[in-house]
Amino acid sequence: MSNELYVPRGTTANAQYTLDIDPKRAGWSHTSLRTVELRPGGTHMFTTGDSEWIVLPLEGACTVHIEDKRFQLLGRDDVFAGVSDFAYVPRDARVHIASGAGGRFALAGAKCERRLPARYGPTPEVPVEERGSGNCARLVRNFASADAFACDRLIAVEVVTPGGNWSSYPPHKHDEARPGEETELEEIYYFEIQGPNGFGYQRVFPSREGGSDVLAEVRTGDAVLVPDGWHGPSIAQPGHSMYYLNVMAGPGEERQWRIRFHPDHTEGYR
Repeated sequence: MSNELYVPRGTTANAQYTLDIDPKRAGWSHTSLRTVELRPGGTHMFTTGDSEWIVLPLEGACTVHIEDKRFQLLGRDDVFAGVSDFAYVPRDARVHIASGAGGRFALAGAKCERRLPARYGPTPEVPVEERGSGNCARLVRNFASADAFACDRLIAVEVVTPGGNWSSYPPHKHDEARPGEETELEEIYYFEIQGPNGFGYQRVFPSREGGSDVLAEVRTGDAVLVPDGWHGPSIAQPGHSMYYLNVMAGPGEERQWRIRFHPDHTEGYR
């Protein structure tokens, strides 16, 4: 199986980012994800270019300055502690992030056409969904889902899977434009595993001849790219909860998460 879709921690790191995946690196057209680590008193500046971005604290708090707006993000202790607030910043802007105590922050991005206003996403307004049951139960934080928060192209959610459970199940796909049934979306999975020495597994398999095919053992800081194909399950090691941040965008005019489940894996589940 190809390892091109598996991005181990540190393999895209540079002077600014601990993870840096843009459309050129991924070989697609829209979706980006960066993670930045700031020391106490640290700052980071970037220009948004032709993309819209969400600044999401993974660990710690920060202040986001964009034009004449200033957003204080209270953040969280870590991704397993609960929901975080966030900031949306538009294309064609300059952004300044500062953190008094330091922390780690995700920048989820998507190439877009419209320039929407900069906005603050408060924690109490993030919809939290319990999805699945039994050993397929997981918690979904729909902070920038298509129905929860307005963006031009970007869709982003968080999932926490208890240790020993499966999520992203049944396997599903969103690589075709089928009006009312399926939307074409590129996707990045970014992982963190709770506790020392924890790991999980991520599966992506072809939906067409020559399509994406990978089985990756993932640890904190790793990512998996999903340009096409059936993806799932995401499997958490017993005793170690798994977190992943899903970042999606695509070429279609409709900003919706419409998926098709694999017909061979739905019996007895749904």
